[in-house]
Amino acid sequence: MQLWNDYFSEDATYPSQMFRRRFRMNKPLFMRIVDRLSAEISYFQQRRDATGRFGHSPLHKAMAAIRMMAYGCPADAVDEYLRLGETPTLLCLEHFVEGIINLFGDEYLRRLTLDDLQQLLDIKEIRGFPGMIGSIDCMHWEWKNCPNAWKGQYTRGSGKPTIVLEAVASQDLWIRHAFFGPLVELQKLITLSRDTSTIWLTISYGIYPKWATFVQSIPLLQGPKASLFATHQEAVRKDVESAFGVLQARFAIVKNPALLWDKIKIGKIMRACIILHNMIIEDERDGYTQFDVSVFAQPESNRISQVDLTYSIDMPSNLGNMMSIRNRVRVKTIHQQLKADLVEHI
Repeated sequence: MQLWNDYFSEDATYPSQMFRRRFRMNKPLFMRIVDRLSAEISYFQQRRDATGRFGHSPLHKAMAAIRMMAYGCPADAVDEYLRLGETPTLLCLEHFVEGIINLFGDEYLRRLTLDDLQQLLDIKEIRGFPGMIGSIDCMHWEWKNCPNAWKGQYTRGSGKPTIVLEAVASQDLWIRHAFFGPLVELQKLITLSRDTSTIWLTISYGIYPKWATFVQSIPLLQGPKASLFATHQEAVRKDVESAFGVLQARFAIVKNPALLWDKIKIGKIMRACIILHNMIIEDERDGYTQFDVSVFAQPESNRISQVDLTYSIDMPSNLGNMMSIRNRVRVKTIHQQLKADLVEHI
């Protein structure tokens, strides 16, 4: 009853902006999530206990999970307000992230459609980089309780085990692609080359090789052209850095060291946070986006970057075709020519 009076009654104690601040999303979006969870996930349906009394409501359970994700607090920290102990709170978190992934993952972590791809190409072309579809970088999430036997494959220069999130973000901070795993697996990343007419813009100098799908900045500037290109490229590559910053600010659980022992559950938490991040972006996009997509809709005749419909967005079924595409992307001369053309274009 106190929870309802504080946030959900007509004369709630705390206004909607306070709800947004504490739960990282607007109240209508939160209620949409709770309604889907209570309708389709049995754990969030309110049931009676052995004495006939009602158990915790879907609002209680969803709020406990959001509190842990938003503040990165221990499981027993919500007991004073929500009256949930450590074990049921962890269960709420586990079922909540699984529900988010199952109910909303297909929509908010979907693969790019042809329309999505063309929209991204149009916007990036206006920003000065024709053929670019996103900015790519990595973020590290420290794993405090990593088993000793696994520390070698999860540790890099800092000496602390971390799990790597590799993501591609667009200009509105929507995370379009995500890979979450140890650094060893990340180094074996599959080639991002389903459509060789597009390029990826990286913000790192050492991780990504000189392939046609990646375009790095110029670390040793020589001449005004190189300096101008680096200025533009470094401005555009901030998209993914901003996305990581907003993701960590919204969900402190991915900023603080992970306390769980199970890496599968940790991966589900990260995936759910990304899905929620994209849902919030969609819900609040009109309030802060720098780009009106309709303004950048260009006639086909005026486009430099255009999706080639002869390419399929699915992976090639023929192994020989797939290896041919992979080898074509790995040619360094193509990478160098692409970079030189972009410098001249800027």
